[in-house]
Amino acid sequence: MAAPVLREAQALPQPYLLFLGDIVDPGYAKTAFGLRDWAPERCVGEFACAGATVRTGLPPLTPAQAYALGARSMVIGVANPGGRIPAVWVQPLLEALQAGLDLVGGMHARLADIDALRDAAAANGRRLIDVRAPPPGLPVATGRKRTGRRLLTVGTDCALGKKYTALSLARAFRGRGLDATFRASGQTGILIAGAGVPVDAVVADFAAGAAEFLSPDADPAHWDVIEGQGALSHPAYAGVSLSLLHGSQPDVIVVCHAHGRERMLGHAHYPLPSIEETIDLALRLGACTNPAIRCAGVSLNTGALDAAAAQRAIDGTAARLGLAVADPMRGGDAFARLVDACLA
Repeated sequence: MAAPVLREAQALPQPYLLFLGDIVDPGYAKTAFGLRDWAPERCVGEFACAGATVRTGLPPLTPAQAYALGARSMVIGVANPGGRIPAVWVQPLLEALQAGLDLVGGMHARLADIDALRDAAAANGRRLIDVRAPPPGLPVATGRKRTGRRLLTVGTDCALGKKYTALSLARAFRGRGLDATFRASGQTGILIAGAGVPVDAVVADFAAGAAEFLSPDADPAHWDVIEGQGALSHPAYAGVSLSLLHGSQPDVIVVCHAHGRERMLGHAHYPLPSIEETIDLALRLGACTNPAIRCAGVSLNTGALDAAAAQRAIDGTAARLGLAVADPMRGGDAFARLVDACLA
């Protein structure tokens, strides 16, 4: 069997029109927000179903208007539970194909498995592109210690900043003259970075091996900054989180938390674990494949707070934990201290 290769997304037809479906919860629009924030030069606008309330702030455009402005594909900007493509989305997706746009999906559901989309793509000479597809030939994990340095972002829940934190830290490392690579483990990260492995789409026995493949042997001074997924305490997604933790063999973890969130996204009957509980669990489980694992600090998502309240939350959490705490999207001295702690 041929050796696997990283999924390349750089050749996707660009620029993008971002499709928001019919969602009303911003937590499920992380693909659209991630592309807006980290690849704005590739995004021309947004398109949503009637009844959707989530917006990216990009210009609202029909597929025909987006095509006239240069867009060449429409990206499904939603990451809903189970990665479904609801029936209500089919007509807007057809509209994009008929307007001359290819479709790019990051769902578990495959675009080509929907008869109407497959037929319309063929009739209009358009492509249906799924990026949530792991490369063939992924190995079973070995647990072998690899050269190079690794950092993994770990969360108390889903959709609270693990990707943004990893991207921010990789950029900060490079800004200090270090050799650092952001390693994407989900569909949004792959669209941003141009390559990666969607670990939640890998057969369970190979998921830790996929994480090993994602961060291979490297120069001893090189940093792989690996995008975390899910949460170790999540009732649905803990499996992929644990596979990433074991396969990544991180030297350093940064725990990500959304200030004020008390219940699991999509599972309101489950309370969030505390940051302290998450650190303890991640270190105990991570020691299975890297006994030297340590927690450098906390990435605190304070997006719902004004600047003064955010600073109080950051300072209070740092004092309570005795760790570096920062909101990477706010930057500043707190973030510089978190970077220092990662590299210590």
